[in-house]
Amino acid sequence: MKTPALLALSGRRIPTLSPGASSFPHHRATLRLSEKFILLLILSAFITLCFGAFFFLPDNSKHKRFDLGLEDVLIPHIDSPKEGKHTSGQVVIHGQGGHDEHRHREEEESLRDKIRADHERALQEAKEKLRKSREELQAEIQTEKNKVMEDLKKKDAGPKPLPPVPLPKVVGVSDGEPPEPDAKERRDKIREMMKHAWDSYRQYGWGHNELKPLAKKGHSTNIFGNSQLGATIVDALDTLYIMGLHDEFKDGQDWIEQNLDFGVNAEVSVFEVNIRFIGGLLAAYYLSGQEMFKLKAVQLAEKLLPAFNTPTGIPWAMVNLKSGVGRNWGWASAGSSILAEFGTLHMEFVHLTYLTGNPAYYQKVMHIRKLLAKMDRPNGLYPNYLNPRTGRWGQHHTSVGGLGDSFYEYLLKAWLMSDKTDTEARRTYDDAIEAIERHLIRKSNGGLTFIGEWKNGHLERKMGHLACFAGGMFALGADGSPDDKAGHYLQLGAEIAHTCHESYDRTVLKLGPEAFKFDSGLEAVAVRQNEKYYILRPEVIETYWYMWRFTHDPKYRQWGWEAAQAIDKYCRVSGGFSGVKDVYSSNPTYDDVQQSFFLAETLK
Repeated sequence: MKTPALLALSGRRIPTLSPGASSFPHHRATLRLSEKFILLLILSAFITLCFGAFFFLPDNSKHKRFDLGLEDVLIPHIDSPKEGKHTSGQVVIHGQGGHDEHRHREEEESLRDKIRADHERALQEAKEKLRKSREELQAEIQTEKNKVMEDLKKKDAGPKPLPPVPLPKVVGVSDGEPPEPDAKERRDKIREMMKHAWDSYRQYGWGHNELKPLAKKGHSTNIFGNSQLGATIVDALDTLYIMGLHDEFKDGQDWIEQNLDFGVNAEVSVFEVNIRFIGGLLAAYYLSGQEMFKLKAVQLAEKLLPAFNTPTGIPWAMVNLKSGVGRNWGWASAGSSILAEFGTLHMEFVHLTYLTGNPAYYQKVMHIRKLLAKMDRPNGLYPNYLNPRTGRWGQHHTSVGGLGDSFYEYLLKAWLMSDKTDTEARRTYDDAIEAIERHLIRKSNGGLTFIGEWKNGHLERKMGHLACFAGGMFALGADGSPDDKAGHYLQLGAEIAHTCHESYDRTVLKLGPEAFKFDSGLEAVAVRQNEKYYILRPEVIETYWYMWRFTHDPKYRQWGWEAAQAIDKYCRVSGGFSGVKDVYSSNPTYDDVQQSFFLAETLK
């Protein structure tokens, strides 16, 4: 067997240890170099130790310090300054040296007496402790143990019981059957769609946030962090109750009571968790009267409060439910919070204060409103971005669609929720809508009224599906509008409803795109591929519902039914309902997501 490393050395000459010798000596006349080196090291170490010991010996003056009594250590003796000398920083006043020395000595004696008395008192207490019998000591230990156990019991008992709240009589599915036969058939069909969506989620995604109806498994997005909080269950509860699906409601209630835990290490969207979870739990509580829903809502709200710990009180977009650490979306302008997110907390938080008696929730959202009222607004518009650190607007981008939408909705509904006594909310809403009409609302060349987006002084002639909710909002806010403009705003709502219907009607699937333009000859049509999708959104159907309620024009019912039929035809799959990626294609592909808001809003 070859050993290359050894072979490489076999022909080499090993150098001698001494420059003067040509070969190794036969007899050792002197110490080897290595032995000399070791002796030198030992000698060096010994010398270092001796010198080190000398340098580390304590100074005699400091050593004398330990000979002083306890009192002299704690109260150093103050020597009188020598004549003509004083230490740096010492103030010498002529004629007062003797007086100061006498005063210092009196203080020294007084302090020494106090220390002596404290010392004697401590010794006396120690003696008394030692005199105690074994039984007395055991009794004291047991008392302390009982106190600790009581504290633990209080902690395990959870939050204090909340004050009782009178609940109004709920009008549910009973005694509300429509007289028209076709309306009843349509309503039964919608209930069947709801049951298909729920049963599919129950079978394939139970406990997960949402459902992948094609893959037939659970689904979640970053708005819920990495946790499985059963978003669909909580979000859909009130719809189940209203539709009379009480067995399904009971299944959801049981899961929430046994499994819903907000102590998880998950970073969630404050806005989404508020509207879907706190809103869903409060709605379930008001409908069913079950205290558990109220308690869960309060527990979650406590987890969201740390998000408000910013220099301005404007909350972070996200918060970790366990640590309370918050931050904003990385894509938001200049690290800003989003208007539609921090502006869509008011109703739930006011109800939390009403239900608990804790003013903190109300104070948080009222602080936001007061802060916004003090700020300058470009052209009277509210930009979508506000920095929570500086209290300054980010990019001057205003929209009634995504990033801005529900801020305006909540202003109006805060006024309605207060039985129209919150005049500040109404005034803020009216001022905002006036600015929106002046700068964002236009008519297209084809006569369609649309709401564009304002970006840095320029109007983008594009309207999003999310902005279609505004038709219903204008109709809802018509009553109580200033300068007797009720008729004007009801008409404006009708025009927006018509435009959004056109965005549906001009597609192959009769379902509306995510966004549509009014430019270069285009009328309510999507241009970009990433704007052609439909993800089961409710905003257009929501506006139809409001317009039917305020006008009783049958066309709104018909439009809503057409949308429901299109959803059932093109979005229904064996495992639930899925969004589609292109509403202009006769052979659409699916996005494989059944959104929780489809059950919570669209089908409702």
